[in-house]
Amino acid sequence: MYKHVALLVRKEGLSHDEFVDHWQHEHTPIARDIEGVVRYHTVLPADPEHAEFDGIAELYFESLDDLHDALGSPGSRDYDPTKEVASAARADVDNFLAIEERPRFIGEEVVRKDEADGETDGLYKHSAFLVRKEGMSHEAFREYWEHEHTPLATDIEGVVRYHTVYPTDPENAEFDGVAELYFESLDDLHDALGSPGSRDYDPTKEVAAAARADVDNFLAIEERPRLIGREIIQKNEIDGIEGY
Repeated sequence: MYKHVALLVRKEGLSHDEFVDHWQHEHTPIARDIEGVVRYHTVLPADPEHAEFDGIAELYFESLDDLHDALGSPGSRDYDPTKEVASAARADVDNFLAIEERPRFIGEEVVRKDEADGETDGLYKHSAFLVRKEGMSHEAFREYWEHEHTPLATDIEGVVRYHTVYPTDPENAEFDGVAELYFESLDDLHDALGSPGSRDYDPTKEVAAAARADVDNFLAIEERPRLIGREIIQKNEIDGIEGY
């Protein structure tokens, strides 16, 4: 599946609660009806005061053509849609988002592990937006991530579902990839990955500690945004597809 992932930053003058109220009650009913969207997630931060972003919005499409047809050209920093609902959604973001502070990512999602039978509604997710280590090509980064790191990450204690998301246009992407780790509870997540307030985690469990040690081999840690939050499935029309 292809998805558009937006890391959301609220407009100046809005509180986080005001932002969430508009996002969930005004914007989401529009966004989930964007032409071609078959699945739509919102992710609310578990600790808004310490979160790097106010939330994540994920729009899924069956093909990359469907995504670009709805949201605009593949290379644009922000999309410029012409379709009716997508255009209305784009107009509404100015009411609650700081557009220029909102990183976005278009990629292909690969489900690497699923012990949740595709039921991610209400699960807690650690989303890491990955930037490769200096001196490493995107191709070398992807090779290492896929074949060396992912086997470790899928076995981190408490992980019930794990995705890797690869950029469809690496040369113009803001990140080299996204890693998404799902846990049944926030306690399970913190127990595996470390304290809730840390910018980077400091795990003590064996596999999680090995995965943390390995990231230094291919990631620029300080340039890797992350968000810990609870996922809400706002729309799902892809029941029956493997991984969902």
